[in-house]
Amino acid sequence: MPGIAIMTDSNCGIMPSEQGQYGIHVLPMPVIIDGRTYFERVDIDVDDFYRKQSSGAAITTSQPSPGDVTAMWDTLLETYDEIVFIPMSSGLSNTCQTALLLAGDDAYADRVFVVDNHRISVTQAMSVLDAKTLADAGRSACEIKNILEREAMDASIYIAVDTLEYLKKAAASLLPLLPLELS
Repeated sequence: MPGIAIMTDSNCGIMPSEQGQYGIHVLPMPVIIDGRTYFERVDIDVDDFYRKQSSGAAITTSQPSPGDVTAMWDTLLETYDEIVFIPMSSGLSNTCQTALLLAGDDAYADRVFVVDNHRISVTQAMSVLDAKTLADAGRSACEIKNILEREAMDASIYIAVDTLEYLKKAAASLLPLLPLELS
């Protein structure tokens, strides 16, 4: 049985269709558009999403259901000894907190390690790829979790938006994550 499965969610920009290329496992994240739930790049593509956004559709996000998370864990644990799950930042979603609670269940204790390294998008993807490299180098799931959490703030991300409306929304969601320097 292979040792460690590396799992993330599609907020990192790596999509389920690309998971084999990287040797990781991707949980598609739900997005709700005009009351209908879609899963990123499963039943809505990027062009459709932006078209709906530009047309003024009501768009919200949601965390994956606990059942979707544990179903993926159960499937992976049939093949792997341990899982390192790197969800989006706990500052932007409850996905991480929910996963941490689920990982405490007897079926997952000491087998599923949830990383809260406060990242999203490209920086989250880099953590996922770092985790894969560490697993391939023989590190344990617990060691990988500790390394990624220790290095959590060693990254920067730049955001570009089309309108000030989106900038305001992005800034409001990221402010809790940004370190404030007072002089």
